[in-house]
Amino acid sequence: MPGERDVVVLVGSLRRESLTRKAVHALAGLAPAGLKLEIVEIGELALYNEDLEGASLPASWRAFRDRVRRADAVLFATPEYNRSVPGVLKNAIDVGSRPYGQSAWDKKPAAVISISPGGIGGFGANHHLRQSLVFLNMPAMQQPEAYVGHAATLFADGGGAFEEARGFLTAFMAAFSQWIETVAPR
Repeated sequence: MPGERDVVVLVGSLRRESLTRKAVHALAGLAPAGLKLEIVEIGELALYNEDLEGASLPASWRAFRDRVRRADAVLFATPEYNRSVPGVLKNAIDVGSRPYGQSAWDKKPAAVISISPGGIGGFGANHHLRQSLVFLNMPAMQQPEAYVGHAATLFADGGGAFEEARGFLTAFMAAFSQWIETVAPR
């Protein structure tokens, strides 16, 4: 589609049936027509180690960095582990930010959504992630904030809770689309 915006989505949960992954699939279905969301898998990225830069650079790092650089924007979808982001997501952030001065993240519009079966919706992870985005020079959408609590009920049989959340999630994606156009106009 001409004029389509390419959005890389990083899912901070490796479990195939994770609530975070289910939420991302739902968001993709609610996104405005101009956004193309693609989950970029991060589970196979080698742990960041500066010794691997240069001739030993893992092919997965090169492919990941190239994919992020080609994207128009990034959507971070994270569960909360111990009041912070999962290690796999932090590793992907570190891999993309190196070597120093060549960050794939630089100036990419971003949005954060945290997903949790608990009541506070991953608030700690959401805010820890935002701290990293400041350093990475990623303008992060501030409003609406997206903390999805009690997420297990969103995907339970019957879908009543999802229908209640549909309006908010649709508005979140519309705001993200507008944010991308504001920060990185065509």
